[in-house]
Amino acid sequence: MFRLALLTVFTFISQSNADFFPPQVNISLDVKPEQRWDPLIESFDKEFLRKSAADIINSAVPKWVYYVIQPIAASLEWFLPEPYAGEIYGLSKGFGLSVADGVILNLVYEFTSFCTSIIAQDSKGNIYHGRNLDYNFENILRNLTIDVHFTRSRKVAYTGTTFVGYVGLWTGQKPFKFTISADERDHGYWWENIIAALKNGSPVSWLIRKTLDEAEDFESAMLTLSKTPLIANVYYIVGGTKAKEGVVITRNREGPADIWPLDPLNGEWYRVETNYDHWTTPPPYDDRRTPAIKALNATGQENINLDTLFKSPCNAVWPKHMWLWALLHHCWKKKVLSVHPTQNNSTVYTTVMSAAAPEKYRTEVRTIT
Repeated sequence: MFRLALLTVFTFISQSNADFFPPQVNISLDVKPEQRWDPLIESFDKEFLRKSAADIINSAVPKWVYYVIQPIAASLEWFLPEPYAGEIYGLSKGFGLSVADGVILNLVYEFTSFCTSIIAQDSKGNIYHGRNLDYNFENILRNLTIDVHFTRSRKVAYTGTTFVGYVGLWTGQKPFKFTISADERDHGYWWENIIAALKNGSPVSWLIRKTLDEAEDFESAMLTLSKTPLIANVYYIVGGTKAKEGVVITRNREGPADIWPLDPLNGEWYRVETNYDHWTTPPPYDDRRTPAIKALNATGQENINLDTLFKSPCNAVWPKHMWLWALLHHCWKKKVLSVHPTQNNSTVYTTVMSAAAPEKYRTEVRTIT
């Protein structure tokens, strides 16, 4: 079934510009790290993955940096914590990559994303969380995007969206507990002090997995994401299951630089985070924040839900007899994560989720706007 889904996606991408749902895979946390990704390895095109990995590394890593890091990365597996070291080793072996390239590929993903995340509360106190994930090599990653259900004792422990060959998560949900997304925070060249940083902190995406796996509620998730040392600056966006449980955590490597919670009693029922500190003005050449804010205000707190957060029926082609209804309801304004340039040609996927309704977790791979 999974093999068929993957083949269908590849065929669909080559022939259509429509958005589509990514393949889904179950990964058992009861299996040894080196073997737990075997269901994916057995179903995915290994040659395609190897070519994609080479293209990503070649485009993101200067050759001189690659030659310096490669021998270190080859032995770095001995310094990486479990289960990630074992998972990278198993994925590298299964897909025919060197361990060094497997490690480098995972590190590249840690430092090259540009994103938009939104946390919002409706007028009844329900919490909704959405995100766009943007990358420079979007055409490759659209073919590698998957939804993963991490299971323990045959029950879903948490769900996330990631890329084939990557063990981290930038987007995830723990059922009936909380949701998390992360957005890159500017930090300069990614390879600077990376090896030293790994010895003293967690990669951004690995901390999301650890939090989804171990934290039991919104408060404990927020605490873990705020205080755990990291290898890079980042924004963590967290949503819970109760009113007011929404926050943007602006992180330095050592700890929090700012905590920005929802404040619905004072009319602040949503938070929008892109890749710039919320107390600063985004540059005009990359202002994804303002269009999202305008779309949220046009939608209104009483109308916000997972559908309007993602893309409302306003994006559809209306029958002739309904065009006046759409016009009168200002339908074109209600897009939020689908409004340009919040969604743009580098957007790989959009996910909307609500921890209180985990079955509604939804990812769509986006195509050119």
